[in-house]
Amino acid sequence: MSGLNDIRNEFLNYFGNKNHKIVKSSPLVPENDPSLMFTNSGMVQFKNVFTGLETRDYNCAVTSQKCIRAGGKHNDLDNVGYTSRHHTFFEMLGNFSFGYYFKEEAISFAWELITKVFGLPKEKLLVTVYIDDDEAVRLWKKCANLSDDRIIRISTSDNFWSMGTTGPCGPCSEIFFDHGPSVAGGPPGSAEEDGDRFIEIWNLVFMQYEQELNGNRAHLPKPSIDTGMGLERMGAVLQGTHDNFQTDLMRTLIEASANLTSIDPDGEGNIHHRVIADHIRSVSFLITDGVIPSNEGRGYVLRRIMRRAMRHAHLLGAKDPMMFKLVSVLAREMGQAFPEIVSYQKMIEDILLSEETRFKITLDRGLKLLDDELLDLKVGQKLSGKTAFKLYDTYGFPLDLTQDALRERNVEVDVDDFDSAMKIQKDKARAAWVGSGDTSTDAIWFDLLGKFGNSEFLGYNSLKANGRILALVSKGITTKSASKGSNVIIVLNQTPFYAESGGQVGDCGILVSSEGRAKVTNVKKHAGLFLHHVIVESGVLVENDKVELEVSSSARKKIESNHSGTHLLNEALREVLGSHVVQRGSINEQEKLRFDFSHTKALSTHEIKTVEQIVNHHIRQNSLVETTVMSLSKAKGLGAQALFGEKYEDEVRVVSMGHATTTSEFSEIKPYSIELCGGTHVKRTGEIGLFIILNESSSSSGVRRIEGLTSNTAFDMLASYRSIIKTNASVLRTSVDTISDKVQELISDKKELSIELSNLKNKLATFPSTGMKDNSIIKIGGASVFIASVKDVSPKDLRYLVDEKKTEIRSGIILMISETSGKVAAVAGVTDEYLDKISSVDLIRLVALKTGGKGGGGRPDLAQGGGVQPNKIEFAIKTAKSFIKEKLLEN
Repeated sequence: MSGLNDIRNEFLNYFGNKNHKIVKSSPLVPENDPSLMFTNSGMVQFKNVFTGLETRDYNCAVTSQKCIRAGGKHNDLDNVGYTSRHHTFFEMLGNFSFGYYFKEEAISFAWELITKVFGLPKEKLLVTVYIDDDEAVRLWKKCANLSDDRIIRISTSDNFWSMGTTGPCGPCSEIFFDHGPSVAGGPPGSAEEDGDRFIEIWNLVFMQYEQELNGNRAHLPKPSIDTGMGLERMGAVLQGTHDNFQTDLMRTLIEASANLTSIDPDGEGNIHHRVIADHIRSVSFLITDGVIPSNEGRGYVLRRIMRRAMRHAHLLGAKDPMMFKLVSVLAREMGQAFPEIVSYQKMIEDILLSEETRFKITLDRGLKLLDDELLDLKVGQKLSGKTAFKLYDTYGFPLDLTQDALRERNVEVDVDDFDSAMKIQKDKARAAWVGSGDTSTDAIWFDLLGKFGNSEFLGYNSLKANGRILALVSKGITTKSASKGSNVIIVLNQTPFYAESGGQVGDCGILVSSEGRAKVTNVKKHAGLFLHHVIVESGVLVENDKVELEVSSSARKKIESNHSGTHLLNEALREVLGSHVVQRGSINEQEKLRFDFSHTKALSTHEIKTVEQIVNHHIRQNSLVETTVMSLSKAKGLGAQALFGEKYEDEVRVVSMGHATTTSEFSEIKPYSIELCGGTHVKRTGEIGLFIILNESSSSSGVRRIEGLTSNTAFDMLASYRSIIKTNASVLRTSVDTISDKVQELISDKKELSIELSNLKNKLATFPSTGMKDNSIIKIGGASVFIASVKDVSPKDLRYLVDEKKTEIRSGIILMISETSGKVAAVAGVTDEYLDKISSVDLIRLVALKTGGKGGGGRPDLAQGGGVQPNKIEFAIKTAKSFIKEKLLEN
């Protein structure tokens, strides 16, 4: 029973048998804490329970929580692969009590589990407590029969936990395992505590106090328990090693990496294999939980982890992408505990393959630049921050990736120099993550929820209802009344208005009392409450008023048509493209529907047409849209589609529509689309009327987006298209049937004329009679520099001339400026040998500034810009020469 899967199951079952609710791991993207980039501990999903903002139908729980520490405050990325215990992804086993039991039970459970269930020898264990926690000392002696010399008092904050500057806090007690004198290191609290001999395997947090602003600590009315046991660390202990990477799961991934690269898993490439094994878990689970590679926020961290692993694969000699081939191994090892990794396997593989293919293009060039720079470094000298920034800016190497590459050569980066270079341009890729929402009014909604309970939704069966105003909220504060012109949020005891969720927008309509009338503009959901955003149009609305409520039927019908169409679209995409298609977001509003889904390439014209045909086929079936409520397990057994990361109750609402195609008239009729959905829908599919796809595009890496129309909106669009086509056919003096041929003919003619015109302009631009000035090649600091001003040459032709001149001089700097229609156009080019001294972008921005422009842009080797003051061209050329000279001659 020492495998990681066995340990996880044993932990969950032990506490499950102790009346703990076994709670599923929450996603790696926190749902209730915008201050965190990633879920980094087991208590994150229970934070509102511990603070009293939320209640659950259980008072103690046990979880195996997926965690990431690779960004923001909690970042272990740089250490992964080089130490025995650091990971970017890990599982935190934890048991929690929300005022149900406290220290004695927590200590007893922990001691029984690790000594009797896991069978760890008692003489190998010792514990730490906070220095003045005499109660914990007494209980460890009572429950575990530990002597004083095996109970270590720690005075530092390491053994006192707090949620923040105020709020719940309390002492900790940690359990350590002694690997024996053959491993270096000393006990906690000693000078040698950082060694590997004594390993913390479990931390028990005793939430006992409330930290107040004045510095005092008051006893909590319901003391609670929050514990955390690292699965990987416990696995190492039970498998007789002090190295987490020697556990069964990590060893399997390491050997898979070794097989793909034919490099000994325990030889010189060991660190590379360890990094890859760790990172494949992180990237796979992040993608599964909805994070997509990008250049900002969570997506940027994901890309950093990917590229770090890919560089280590490169160092192992991998010529072709290999990371995606490890996903199947991971799914086999962890799929039973986390089935979502199996469901999303194809998508993870596609994204990894795409990212690695792109990164390999720049990796060789970046590493070559790094090698060239290292040749001139003296022993002890740091790599220039400007070089590190160039690697970042030009080749997509984050600073930490460059530092990691230099680590094996004992070379550091001049970070201060790097930071200075970074300030020159906007740092989008490393922009600080600022959270995912506004929590300033969270407390008020939880207070109202505790006072009134959940709002009751009546809108499945009726668009009209009576209700009572429970609360009015204005600018985050409750108020007794709201008069004409006020914008307020109203909480009702019951409502027919649908609250925005699941991709369906909130309803609009009217709210009328005996004394006032309001327009409902939107409805949102928070903590079980339906929040009606209203504008008071007349009179006054007062707390406890009885009101008549009416949803806009025309708006609701349009929304329902789009929402039901989205369900059919989802299934049609799975039918045409494959089962890897998973919903990644949707918006169903009055005007149109938008559907994001996992897929790595654009749909072909044939695929789009086929999807439309399938959806419209099921619309014409005019089948009943059936809604049933059943257990979550039964719904999944029927194959109901669920959006991963959504929280579902034990009882769920299942929406079925359409008839699946069968080959026999005697076959059982099965629904075509089955989804877990709390939204509203048409009664029969025929009410959708018509479905068309407006647009198909990329939403982000590995995610496509379809925008579509249904019902009368779709018909009106087709009628508009028909009118446009007829008008264009008339203008082009051709028939509707041949309009495409006519357009292609015109495009072909235009291309030929454009080429002919461009050739003529190029000849004119290079001919001396055009008035080219200052067109000699001069030498500055050994470099060939060509600067010229011309007249009436377009920016496009200037780029052509600069490219031609670069070919002619082979090595140097070129700047060409043209006066065209009273404006200034400029193009600059720099050959590779001088990119470390001067950038085309900087040169162009200088010229633009001197001629009344606002700037320019492009690449370091080719950039363009312009201005509005042609009379300043000569001055700009003079300034540019001085700038080039300064840059080329500086040390």
